[in-house]
Amino acid sequence: MSSGLRSGQVAEAAGVNIQTLRYYERRGLLAEPERSSGGHRLYDEEAVTVLRVIKAAQRLGFTLDEVTELLETGRHRHGRVVPGLQERARTKLAEVDAKIADLTTIRATLATALEAGCDDLTVCAANACCPIPFTGLAEENRHAGPCC
Repeated sequence: MSSGLRSGQVAEAAGVNIQTLRYYERRGLLAEPERSSGGHRLYDEEAVTVLRVIKAAQRLGFTLDEVTELLETGRHRHGRVVPGLQERARTKLAEVDAKIADLTTIRATLATALEAGCDDLTVCAANACCPIPFTGLAEENRHAGPCC
C-alpha cells in the first residue's frame, strides 16, 4: 500500500484526536494499518467510517465493549443474518427508557423542593412535608412544622 491516509488525516476526518485513534487501534476496534516505507501508519477510507460508527454508537449510549461486540458481529457475518444490532438496540432502548423515568422522577422531586422553598437539607430532612426522599430517617424523628 503506497497511498493512504495518515493518522492526522484520519483523526481529523472522523472528528477524533490521534490518541483516540491509537487507543481504538490498541483495543482492536480498528485494524492495524499498513506502514509507509518511512514507517508512517497508512489507513484506508474504511478507517474513517469505522471511527464515525464508533463515535455514533457511543453517542447512542453503547459502551466501547458493546461497540467492540457489534463490530465483531458485523465482521463475522459473512452474508448470513446474525442477531446483533437489533437485539442490542432493543436492550439499549430499554436502558434509556429506564434512565428517562429515573430522571423524570429526579426532576419532579427537585421542582417540588424548589416550590417548597427547601433551603437547608438538615432542616428540610426534619420536616414531614419535605419532598426530598431522605431514606433511612426514622419517622418519629420527623416533626410536623412549617415546610422547609
